[in-house]
Amino acid sequence: MSVEISRRPLTLGWTLAQWKRAYLEHGHSPQELIASLVASLTPTDPAWIAIATPGQLERQFADLRTLLDSVDGNRARLPLFGVPFAAKDNIDAAGWQTTAACREFAYTAGADAYVIRQLQRAGAILIGKTNLDQFATGLAGTRSPFGIVPNSFDPAYACGGSSSGSASVVARGLVPFALGTDTAGSGRVPAAFNNIVGLKPTKGWVSNTGLVPACRTLDCITAFALTVEDAAMAVDAMSGYDAADVYSRKRPAGAAAHFPAQPRLAIPAGPEFFGDTLAAENFAQAVAQLRGQGATVETIDFAPFAELALALYQGPWVAERHVAIEDLLKTNPGAVHPVVRSVVQQAMRYSASDAFKAEYRRAELSRRIQDVLAGVDALVVPSTPSIFTIEQLLQEPVLRNSELGTYTNFTNLADLSALALPAGLRRDGLPAGITLIAPAWHDWALVDFGLRWQASQSLPPGAPGVVSTAVDTAAPHPAGRHDEILVAVVGAHLRGMPLNHQLMSRQARFLEETWTAASDYRLYALSGTVPPKPGLMRAPSKGAPIAVELWALTPHAFGEFTAEVPQPLGIGNVALADGRIVKGFICEPAGLENAKDITGFGGWRAYMQSL
Repeated sequence: MSVEISRRPLTLGWTLAQWKRAYLEHGHSPQELIASLVASLTPTDPAWIAIATPGQLERQFADLRTLLDSVDGNRARLPLFGVPFAAKDNIDAAGWQTTAACREFAYTAGADAYVIRQLQRAGAILIGKTNLDQFATGLAGTRSPFGIVPNSFDPAYACGGSSSGSASVVARGLVPFALGTDTAGSGRVPAAFNNIVGLKPTKGWVSNTGLVPACRTLDCITAFALTVEDAAMAVDAMSGYDAADVYSRKRPAGAAAHFPAQPRLAIPAGPEFFGDTLAAENFAQAVAQLRGQGATVETIDFAPFAELALALYQGPWVAERHVAIEDLLKTNPGAVHPVVRSVVQQAMRYSASDAFKAEYRRAELSRRIQDVLAGVDALVVPSTPSIFTIEQLLQEPVLRNSELGTYTNFTNLADLSALALPAGLRRDGLPAGITLIAPAWHDWALVDFGLRWQASQSLPPGAPGVVSTAVDTAAPHPAGRHDEILVAVVGAHLRGMPLNHQLMSRQARFLEETWTAASDYRLYALSGTVPPKPGLMRAPSKGAPIAVELWALTPHAFGEFTAEVPQPLGIGNVALADGRIVKGFICEPAGLENAKDITGFGGWRAYMQSL
């Protein structure tokens, strides 16, 4: 297969941290960098359905200038300032065509999808719409009249779908993140096939307003990125309750934000790989690595998961896909890809009674799945049981697609969250992945674990040569710059904790984990705080080392951050174990009445894990 690949842009393989530094430290402008990037893109590259025109870019640059004026010119207050991204072409962007990979269906969107609006409000710039399995029906990436997107490691192999284009442009380093969608696994399969991260949030946390539906009750908009940090930041920026989406949900207070240092993980007993011994070998190595990192790994009966996975395409849920394109099927059935049409027309086989019976069985299986997951921190599965060539998928499109969904199809039916992570290369040089799956609203806990997994990997993310060494965002920075203020955080602002977004949204830089002065501080669990918070009290010669994280903020961001600190907490001077004095959280003595002394745990994270 001959594929024309884009010319190498200056920004190839940049993470969000690198884009930020280009603007804040090196003085580049969005017009300079993004215009150069877009000029390097090739319209015949099958990953793209549309690339931003000069007019579309200029309108976004003008909006960005207005946005910057609204924050007094402080780029640090826009967490995605000038960052380019791509969106799967079933997501609306005002003034752009939405095709869902069907020319006859195409229309020009009159308004931005909720997620596009949220990302642009954070400063991001949309540079293109990406290819997909038509109407997001399939995990293969081979069902688009706009062309087949090849795998970023070997063009004979599939890129995975349905979010094939989005995964490809991230894996090749063209954008730091891209939006996909996930109904059956479309935000995870392409991640595994291309050595990148795919974060599938809890249903309803990210609004679907402006999304061409596949199955409205199951659809999730997802993020692909080279790193866990970047995927999490993209989801954080675009998430939020949207009254216009009847399936939108508010994230509950106190949702799980981390896993224990030594988590308890489940894996399927006798996992199925359909004869792919290299895939089985890779998963066994990943499980061994998890155990080596301190996790307890136990096997579970995968039967309820497997049965629920089959229900998505072999049951009445195909009727939801029929509803989404019913008018087109009536007026112009030939416009629908033959494989997609054959899948969707199965809906005619099912009655309303069948749908209710299937829903009752879904509820039973979901209850069993939730009961299993209640006994562990997460389920770990191979992201896919195998990887197929494009020719294999074209020869047996339905069977191979069903096999690809073995470890993905059940997730949204059971209301679960998921994070797909690279898991190294198989012995044949092709990428493979693992996926962590947990109950709804465990998204940040998955991210917390994903950061640990990422730090242990030696293989750079993305396609070969895109990132020459391990990305620098995973390594702690030794010190802040002269124009930054260092802040020691001790509780709910730690990475993976409920209030960490107050730092991330201000583009704070994580520097390091460290300790307070050896015997000068005591830590207390405050009473009645939501989310739960600790109080740090100075007690010279009567305390113990307390674990803290050191973050760097610009002076403006520091001022905004401290303005959000509620009583009885405040910001004062905190002495670190190495003798440095930095700003940090302290607590008024009155706030410690009825508080529990948890100094013996050595830190807030350890205390929370004990609960």
